[in-house]
Amino acid sequence: MANYQYVLYEKKGHIASVTINRPEVMNALHADANIELSEVFTDFKEDDNAWIAILTGAGERAFSAGNDLKATAVATARGESMAARAATDRPVYFGGVVGLQCNKPVIAAVNGVAAGGGFEIALACDLIIAAEHARFALPEPRVGLVAGAGGMHRLPKQLPLKLAMGLLLTGKWLSAQDAARYGLVNEVVPAKQLMATAERWASEILESSPLSVRLTKESVMAGLALSVEEAMAADRERMQVLLSSQDFREGPAAFAEKRKPNWTGR
Repeated sequence: MANYQYVLYEKKGHIASVTINRPEVMNALHADANIELSEVFTDFKEDDNAWIAILTGAGERAFSAGNDLKATAVATARGESMAARAATDRPVYFGGVVGLQCNKPVIAAVNGVAAGGGFEIALACDLIIAAEHARFALPEPRVGLVAGAGGMHRLPKQLPLKLAMGLLLTGKWLSAQDAARYGLVNEVVPAKQLMATAERWASEILESSPLSVRLTKESVMAGLALSVEEAMAADRERMQVLLSSQDFREGPAAFAEKRKPNWTGR
């Protein structure tokens, strides 16, 4: 596994752990960090043995403060092209997950501030587990920007419209407790229990067929913009993949034999 300067990446069993490792700047992301995160999540997506990812930030202060505006300003002043710096043989995704098409579950373990792009990264994940002191905000309009990494679109899909608009237009902070109350966060725990809780959620997901989990995520995401009837019609092709799989045979067999299933994802 490659060594990275701005990301910690390890795999244990079927769980991939990804840590944004720039605590000195509250895990804000510059071009090089985004390149590394994109490589990491592309590896996760393509690794048949990696079934779930947990994404967090280094330290106790921040999950991610979003785009590193200071680094961007310095690079721009030097005349550097951010697009050129991000040019690799693979696409670059903000935070590794915004824009990434991956049907494997990703859990955000939010260990502190998730602001701007950091909040957008969490919104792009499938589950959010938050430390008690975690806070969320999209303050881009306060600095003449917009939440262009999906925040303007994901937040209104995950919160009631008026709540989402209030946060988007004012840049106000949302506590972990309020985020959980509004259904934006799955669970809030003391900071010391954050990673163990995220791993517990991952372990509970691993009890299900990985193929079923991936098809469920793919169908849910694809169906958000469709009517129920249209979405169910689109599911039929995906169901054929499941019905012809080893996991489809293994599930009922394990139930009949009163044993735990031996899932393969095939």
